[in-house]
Amino acid sequence: MLVTPTLDQVLEFCTRDPVERVFLEDVARRGFARFRAVEEGEDLSALCYFGANVVPSGEGCAAFAELTARPSTRMIIGDEQAVTDLWGPTEALMPTPREDRPDQPVYVLGEPPGGEETGLRAARVDDLDLLLPACAATHREELGVDPLERDPSGFRRRTLGQIHERRSWLWVEDGMILFKAEASAWTPSAIQLQQVWVDPDARNRGHAQLGLRHLCRILLESTPTVCLFVRPENAPAIRVYEAVGMRRRRSYRSILF
Repeated sequence: MLVTPTLDQVLEFCTRDPVERVFLEDVARRGFARFRAVEEGEDLSALCYFGANVVPSGEGCAAFAELTARPSTRMIIGDEQAVTDLWGPTEALMPTPREDRPDQPVYVLGEPPGGEETGLRAARVDDLDLLLPACAATHREELGVDPLERDPSGFRRRTLGQIHERRSWLWVEDGMILFKAEASAWTPSAIQLQQVWVDPDARNRGHAQLGLRHLCRILLESTPTVCLFVRPENAPAIRVYEAVGMRRRRSYRSILF
């Protein structure tokens, strides 16, 4: 049956697959989340986060269909099987998606990669005006929506929040971003990166691989796993991730509205 889970139940559920469930654990620990779950005995068999994005996980996610079918849902995203299970009964209740992205590779790294030091550092508040257009460009490339048109003040606030939380890193030379990335989720078990980006004028010079190697070495000093997911057609990014030593672990699916 559907229940509102306790924090302990959510954390126990997430420990069963800390990479796939890194986002769910992160928002639960930070107290941001609205969750519903399928409970079997004292344990959860499925869990779903409800925000602008709906993030299902586990077995039996079809149970969340009616809760998902609402005008505020912008994306359903997560483990491919969980999303597929949820989308089955939800499809008839919602508008036609503008995009459906199955088979998105999830890459994982547990050993620090070699490589030289770079100018990578944590982003500072005075980097905001430089960082904001880069974050917006990455968002457009990944999701097909310009956040500075949809919600400029909200996007600026969220970008600034990432800086304050020390979840944003960049490597800048002569006013140009040679590499940047943010942590979309961070738990004791894993860090999930997002918005890996290099200024277009600095691409194809090895900066992405150098910057990512350096960042992963920093993060793996305190966290056992770094992970991210990518669109399967983004061959240049996949080459970088595999060259760094990341290996494909599973697949995600995203359904965008």
